[in-house]
This record gives sequence, C-alpha cells and structure tokens, in this order.
Amino acid sequence: MEIEDLRTFVEVAHAGGVSAAAVRLGVSKSIVSRRLVRLEEDLGVQLLTRSTRGAALTEAGTTFQDYAARICTEIDVARETILPAGELRGRLRIAMPLTFGPTHFAPMVAEMARRHPHLQIQTCYTDRFVDLIAEGFDCAIRVGYLEDSNLVARSIGRIYGKLVASPAYVAAHGSPETPEELAGHEALMQGTEAWQLTDGDRVVTVRPHGRFKADNGSALVAAAVAGLGIAYLPDWLTHEYVAAGSLVPVMARYPPPPAGAYVVRPPGLHPARKIRVLTELLVEYCNRLPEHG
Repeated sequence: MEIEDLRTFVEVAHAGGVSAAAVRLGVSKSIVSRRLVRLEEDLGVQLLTRSTRGAALTEAGTTFQDYAARICTEIDVARETILPAGELRGRLRIAMPLTFGPTHFAPMVAEMARRHPHLQIQTCYTDRFVDLIAEGFDCAIRVGYLEDSNLVARSIGRIYGKLVASPAYVAAHGSPETPEELAGHEALMQGTEAWQLTDGDRVVTVRPHGRFKADNGSALVAAAVAGLGIAYLPDWLTHEYVAAGSLVPVMARYPPPPAGAYVVRPPGLHPARKIRVLTELLVEYCNRLPEHG
C-alpha cells in the first residue's frame, strides 16, 4: 500500500471529487484515478462511488477515511522528525488575500521555496473566505479582525489603517467630524461590515452605508481616488496616495484600532514544521515593515 495512494484517497474524500482533488494535489485526474483503483485493489473493497457529479464515500470508505488521514499525518510527523534540521519536504497549500498577498507576502513564500527545494508550495490568492478544512489548505494568511472559529491563529504583525477620501469628495460633500456623521456619507465597503473607530480609550462601532462595494482592497482604493466616497483601508494600501495628495485622511480624531495579520491553520496539537517555518519568515518580514500612521 503506497502512502501517496492513501493521501490521494483522503484528498478525494475531502474534496468530494477527482477533479478537485487533482487540483489540490497538483497532478492529473488520470493519476488520481489510478491511485484510487490501486488502493481499492490492495484493500479488496470499494471506497468510493464515482459519478459525473463527483465521488461519494461508501460505508467502507467512510470507516477507512479517518484511519487513512491519521496514517498520513503520522507519516508527515515521522518524516519531519528524521529529516536533517532545516530540510522540508512534502506539500504546503496556502490561502492568501489577493489584496496583500502578491505584493507583501508572496516574496516570503518564494524565499521559503528557495530555501527548501524539496518542498512543493501551492498558493491560492483570493479575498473570499476560504474554508481551510473543506478545501484542503494547510494554512491561510488572514488580515483584519479575526472572527471566533475553531482555527488556530498566530499573529505575525499589526496593521494600521485610516479613513480616507479624495479631495474632490471632501470638497463636494464635506468631511464628517464624528462617527455619527458617517451615516450621511457614502461608504466604500466590502459588504455590510461594521467599522471600528477609537474615541480615546473607547472603541466605537458604526455601520456605514454606501452604493459601491468590492471584495478587494485595491478596487476600494480606486473608488476612493475617483471620489465615490469614504473608505476604511490599511495604510499599506493608501500611504502612497495620501503622500501624493490624491487621498486625504478623514476623521483623524477617531482612528481605527490596529488590526492584525495572522497565519491560521486547522486545529491540532502541533503545527507541521513547514507551517512553523512559514510563520517565522512572515513574522520576520512584518517586523521590518515601516508603520504608516
């Protein structure tokens, strides 16, 4: 029985189909199918029923899935234990935000790949919320304020932000002076999120409204520069525009509290060493970043 056959079965079980598992594994669908057939022949039982809509676990497959997943995990731990210090192998699947990932975090992932030539790295850049367990990711980088979940999070740095608008917007609509006045302005948002502002030691939560929404920070910057409204954005995205005068701070007396950047992973007693190595690289990188206030 081959360990890769077990890994493939686990991925197919989690993904619900051969095509999705092939993407996760970075191999062709034909390779996935061959591995499944070989595993079922070795065991002498059918683990999956295939159809055009995907693959479903049989009763035997449901029973075997947990055992196979534990075996794969134990093999990974054993490999890490006996490998020379610093050497990483296997596969690392990372989900990163599209807004910051390519510009801020991608260089560190590339550096990790350079340092560990036997490690396979697959990165998905998206601003949507990724279900790590259902979609088969080892970890994700998340930016902002974390919601409660069963995921394990490690802070890698702080993110400072501010409310900004274009000079043209301010000239046409004025600048709000208090959180209550935000209700009379167009807000540029990702969805229906609340904005947090500080009033001395007190955190004030407001729920602004606006007609322009985008699930990407760069798109919100473009809308703010175009004069469509007030945006609540990290300084990483806006400091160049503020320095150039195309955006101006709004309500500086009520700054947003610092948010965070985090590496999150599925629950477990100990993170895989590849996740620990990535996390330390990112902490080192974030500590070198200037704070744009």
